[in-house]
Amino acid sequence: MRKSMNDIRMEFPSRSSNEGFARVAVACFASQMDPTLNELEDIKTAVSEAVTNAIVHAYPDSIGRVSLKVRICEGNVLEITVKDAGKGIPNVEKARQPMFTTGGEERSGMGFTIMESFMDALTVHSTPGRGTTVTMRKKIASRVNGQR
Repeated sequence: MRKSMNDIRMEFPSRSSNEGFARVAVACFASQMDPTLNELEDIKTAVSEAVTNAIVHAYPDSIGRVSLKVRICEGNVLEITVKDAGKGIPNVEKARQPMFTTGGEERSGMGFTIMESFMDALTVHSTPGRGTTVTMRKKIASRVNGQR
């Protein structure tokens, strides 16, 4: 586990209106690392997917709580953890396959694939009936003499 240089934690109801708030809050916090616009967009997209998964899949018939923790770690790594106490994922490997969804035909089944493509590392831990924790990491390129 990497040493945290700075961190924030927040918790909010699993309402779809809070997805945008979570995305912007993480982007604001990450901005202290001086990411490029592309890195910031990658982070926002991944957070959006992770939080939307918690809202849609963890609590399909109710409003629950979503926890978000963001850390700046040694080595200029941003770590984002999205956690819920919802219904959990019975088969994480199957859920990580592209096009797999339990959210109905309006869902693409690409959430985990998108998170993996925009972040450097993705781990998913889930227990049916107890919830899911998604942890994503992204190394932010360091500037040298104002250049990347």
